[in-house]
Amino acid sequence: MENKVLIAPSILSADFSRLGEEIKLVEKAGADWIHVDVMDGVFVPNITIGPLVVKAVRPLTSLLFDVHLMIDDPVRYVDQFAASGADLVTFHVEACKNSKEVIEKIRTNGKKVGISISPGTPVTAIQDVLDKVDLVLVMTVKPGFSGQSFMAECLEKIGEIRKKYSGYVQVDGGINEETARGAISAGSDILVAGTAVFGEKDYAEAIKKLR
Repeated sequence: MENKVLIAPSILSADFSRLGEEIKLVEKAGADWIHVDVMDGVFVPNITIGPLVVKAVRPLTSLLFDVHLMIDDPVRYVDQFAASGADLVTFHVEACKNSKEVIEKIRTNGKKVGISISPGTPVTAIQDVLDKVDLVLVMTVKPGFSGQSFMAECLEKIGEIRKKYSGYVQVDGGINEETARGAISAGSDILVAGTAVFGEKDYAEAIKKLR
């Protein structure tokens, strides 16, 4: 596992009228991954993008595509997102009946696996699959919308996971220069940042401040 903190700008906060250009700009600015928030209007009260958009922008960058499925019964769409260019597929434990089935589906497609827990979900919900995933995503806001305030009470879960897990621990929600410090101190090594990057004029400076 790399020692440096990785920054994964979320394109949910990018200017969608020039999405390809935005992705190229954050890559040039020093982003490590591209975070793609997929919402279905069922698991969360919002609808965002699907496999066609991922496929359209995939050729524009060599950065890892970190696809975060905030959708109900995610196993249904793993094949499509894998084919569209996802490198890592993260799903929510709360959104599926059988986590191991989803993990196996992602692995069958040759992709890295992430599992996510929402603020109200305890670490025990993913205890039995920690040894089967490459990444654990701790949501520090309620999934569904960007721009929410960071929930500091979730930091304890990051520390709890880090004590028993050696893979990537990613944090998503309300990340800015201040909250990034707490997330990193708790044990996170990947920060998802939306408005903290795309909401600034200088993307390189914004990314530098988060590390």
